Amino acid sequence: MQKRFVFDREDRPGEAWAARFAAGRDEARRWYQGQRRADPPSAADCRAALLQHMPELVPAYDRACALVGGDELAPCLLSHYRPAPTAHGCSQAIWLGSGGPALIRNYDFALDMVSERFELTSWSGRRIIAKAQRPWGGCIDGMNEVGLVAALNYGGSAAQGLGFSVILMLRYVLETCSRVDEAVAALCRIPIALSQNVVLLDRTGAHAILFLGPGRSPAVSRTRVCTNHQEPVVEPASAALAHSLGRERHLQAALDDPAMTLPDLIALFLQPPLHSRRAASTTAYTAVYRPAEGRVDYLWPGAVRRQSFDQFMPGEYLHDYALTS
Repeated sequence: MQKRFVFDREDRPGEAWAARFAAGRDEARRWYQGQRRADPPSAADCRAALLQHMPELVPAYDRACALVGGDELAPCLLSHYRPAPTAHGCSQAIWLGSGGPALIRNYDFALDMVSERFELTSWSGRRIIAKAQRPWGGCIDGMNEVGLVAALNYGGSAAQGLGFSVILMLRYVLETCSRVDEAVAALCRIPIALSQNVVLLDRTGAHAILFLGPGRSPAVSRTRVCTNHQEPVVEPASAALAHSLGRERHLQAALDDPAMTLPDLIALFLQPPLHSRRAASTTAYTAVYRPAEGRVDYLWPGAVRRQSFDQFMPGEYLHDYALTS
């Protein structure tokens, strides 16, 4: 399977964004509604929740709603409030040795559900480089120009609650926070819809892994490896299906190896068991964030696209995935 990726600068959502939203609205609706929604929130409920928990995003949210006109479902989609459940893979590690600090991550998901966009934005004057995800504002991972990096992992539980999609919560901390401790405080106070792990790193080397989810208190770990379970493992079958514990042990052994280097660690992310070719949960890309340099490398086997705040290069990349069942 081939997939095209786009690198683009879009300071604020405008006409081009509205056209993309219209083209992807059905996909966004399927993501948001899933297989349930006997009691979906109203547009007023969604805006009120956003105003209560992430008020700094409301001006940009209102602009986006205005761009799509009278679409009654759009305010709900754009709010990211109470989305349907999803599950995905991912492996992450924080490197603090020579060449660091760095956050290395694989994003594993069904390729047809992964947005094509990597983008540089500046909604309120703060530049952010991020892997964007529909329908609006969502970030799978990203970095702001003051040196904060945030990236998500599925937490491994099917629990669902009255909160927000993690991809908008990541956008929020990148827009409003400068340090790991600020991002931890923000993410711990915002209600989250689903079980998620968030890895944070800043340019000083401060780092944290947050275990978040409905029905549990947020937990903060200072470990440097994150896969698709939380502590304790509440759904062993889910962790086993994702090979989460095995990937965690593999990464921890790598970090414990005194001979390990950053290039060697990055190479591990491009090989099994971290790199997945399964059609249901493919490693869509690998990212290496270096916040002290304001730089990120997006990698595929045999290809690298380097982006930075000093030199962000618009363009396209087409990758041919060799998938297994």
